[in-house]
Amino acid sequence: MATEFTGERISHVRQTVLRLTPFAVVILLLVAWSVASKFSTPMAIPSPWIVFQALNRLLSMGYAGQTFGSDIIQSITRIGTGFLAAVVVGVPIGVLMAKSDFIFRAIDPILQFVRPIPPLAYIPLLVVWFGIGESSKDILIALGTVPIIIINSMAGVRSTPIERIRVAQCLGATPMQQFWFVLLPSALQMIFTGMRVGIGVAWTCLVASEMIAASAGLGWLIQDAGQELQTPIIFIGIVTIGLLGYSMELIIRGAERLLIHWQN
Repeated sequence: MATEFTGERISHVRQTVLRLTPFAVVILLLVAWSVASKFSTPMAIPSPWIVFQALNRLLSMGYAGQTFGSDIIQSITRIGTGFLAAVVVGVPIGVLMAKSDFIFRAIDPILQFVRPIPPLAYIPLLVVWFGIGESSKDILIALGTVPIIIINSMAGVRSTPIERIRVAQCLGATPMQQFWFVLLPSALQMIFTGMRVGIGVAWTCLVASEMIAASAGLGWLIQDAGQELQTPIIFIGIVTIGLLGYSMELIIRGAERLLIHWQN
């Protein structure tokens, strides 16, 4: 009985430590940041307090004619549009490539040609073709993300154990039923992995495009603040992008746990 009680207590302590670990890491980073700012100039490494004061001014007065909230909304809207377009296009293409040799042979050369090209290389062409409006940014995000979604979707379908398909066939499942009840559930984990990797690439594409061809957004905020040597504003932009990216990662994880509940 005492051994069982001790084991439960150790397990409880372990769970508590795991819950508190992220907060401890944040505190340690803030301490390290404060110490580093003591050995540097405010222009190079502003202290957390200086950045907090700059955040208050940014929230109350905005920056260069833009409110901070509008910059955040612009970036989130662009990310959402481009990333969702990549998922809607990439998942079906990946599934079709996994199931059809003809489609694979038709699309794979194009995919392998496009995949090594850095998405930033498309920016000049997209600006020429679509201007500096929203279309060029949405297309750049989709172009940078869709190869990752396609490859992971294709890998997920191909990794489906053949035994599952054979059992479904023996039970009289139609090809459509095999897809919905066997192939797609088996491929979901790889699809979500592709989405989690893709959201990071999407943010990279977004910030780069906003730095070059935008008049609003977090990337534009960082670029303009850098030109004005407003280092605290740069820190605010970087931290905000990190927090938003982490929040989107958590949303994707939550959707993964909800849809793939049998693996939790």
